[in-house]
Amino acid sequence: IPSLSLPSSMHLIQVDSVQRWMEDLKLMTDCECMCILQSKPISIEKDEQNELILSSQYSRCDNLQLLLKRAWIISTELTRIAQKLEKNRWQKVHSMTVRVNCHVRSMVNEYNTFTRNSSEEMHQFEKLLIDKCSEFTAFTERCIQTEDEQILKSMKSCINETLTTVAQYFGRLIELVLTQEAQNLLRQIELSDSMYITESAISSLFSLTQEGAHLCRIIAKEGGVVALFKICRQDCFRCLYPQALRTLASICCVEEGMHQLEKVDGILCLADILTDNSHSEATHAEAAAVIAQITSPHLTFTQHLSSFLENMEEIVTALVKLCQEASSGEVFLLASAALANITFFDTMACEILLQLNAMKILLAACSDKHIVDTPYSRDQVVTILANMSVLDQCASEIIQGNGVQLLMEMLFERSSSGNSAEVAACERVQQKSAVTLARLSRDPEVADAAVKLSCIPRLIKLCRSPTERNNSDSVLVACLAALRRLAVMSPDGLEDSDFQQLVKPRLVDSFLLCTNMEESFV
Repeated sequence: IPSLSLPSSMHLIQVDSVQRWMEDLKLMTDCECMCILQSKPISIEKDEQNELILSSQYSRCDNLQLLLKRAWIISTELTRIAQKLEKNRWQKVHSMTVRVNCHVRSMVNEYNTFTRNSSEEMHQFEKLLIDKCSEFTAFTERCIQTEDEQILKSMKSCINETLTTVAQYFGRLIELVLTQEAQNLLRQIELSDSMYITESAISSLFSLTQEGAHLCRIIAKEGGVVALFKICRQDCFRCLYPQALRTLASICCVEEGMHQLEKVDGILCLADILTDNSHSEATHAEAAAVIAQITSPHLTFTQHLSSFLENMEEIVTALVKLCQEASSGEVFLLASAALANITFFDTMACEILLQLNAMKILLAACSDKHIVDTPYSRDQVVTILANMSVLDQCASEIIQGNGVQLLMEMLFERSSSGNSAEVAACERVQQKSAVTLARLSRDPEVADAAVKLSCIPRLIKLCRSPTERNNSDSVLVACLAALRRLAVMSPDGLEDSDFQQLVKPRLVDSFLLCTNMEESFV
């Protein structure tokens, strides 16, 4: 079967399966009546038709969400048809083809009721898709009327070809629809002087960005980054800055968004916002979120951010201040995440942080459970500490700020909810705290403090007990490295069996021993 080229945006509505089923029911139940009506309007008057088909209570954003859900169903059905076709389940293939036919017609009608400026190309693809769906249904109907294997075999290739064409037309139509919607919203943002209309358009644009990278690329391509930074440079729209910046952070998850940001001197604008004390904390926090996004170490396309280096010192200074003055855990998380990413982005950032007494500020924040209140926040803090620990001057800062005690506490980080994202964050906290200890323990004073705080027994426990580290190999390697560094500084802190198994062998041999260790050994 030829592979179906379905739009990636259709696979991005990922929610609980029961919830998805409940939402889809209202879209699925009209199939039987649609088979008869074939989407013919009850009234021949256009205005009346609009009132009957789509309730006026829906906003444009609601209508677009309805369209995306309908498109998601069609995409899913096309994939299932391909699977049933492979197994020669002709009756099933036909019934599903009828459903797709109905959903396509419904989707086209629904969209045309709330948009009046569809392009000629869009109308062309609507007609092509509907005609091809009718042809598809006719093909499959002929298949269930014969039992001749040879005829079915010869028709199968035609059905495959038609299915692929339907998927291609469908994907192109959805692309055109989403592009048009992005264009409409951006036109409103650029041309409207109304605060209400602009706010509504930005809100709708943000909703679109949450549907995935494909939509973010469309928005970036249509000038979304340019339009939003234009808003962020007008004082009359100051109250909309947080919303505009939040949308920018979403768009900049894709390369096209980053390129646009660079072209419009977006970094300079973000630096101006962060260093302007007249802005609200919410605005500063959302600007920090954009910085965190564009400096993410997971992105492979940050090399063109040359202008970032020019503004790095003032951005880092503003972010440290935001961490120090944060009124909530969310604000601290955004500011510290931006700082953590910057320490990966350029090593000079660590030296700037040291000059700004950032170590002291971060360690103090960790003692406030209302500010550093989640494993995610502690992950950002320990990331900064780990990256700064390569500098020799950090050791004295850690000692003065009671940082070794904090690192010891982080070795006990456990998830309270069992949520997979939180568990992963806890693993990162354990791993990075061990890495930081290993790096800082080259200083005898830090090593002595770690030994006195019983870091060695905790590291041994993490090495020997898979459940303590949630079976994480990265935590194990970090703990073995830290243990070996401390063992050099304090060889009397280990029992002979621990030394023989965890310190003396090659690291890889100790690693293999610990990964194969049963709980009964502990």
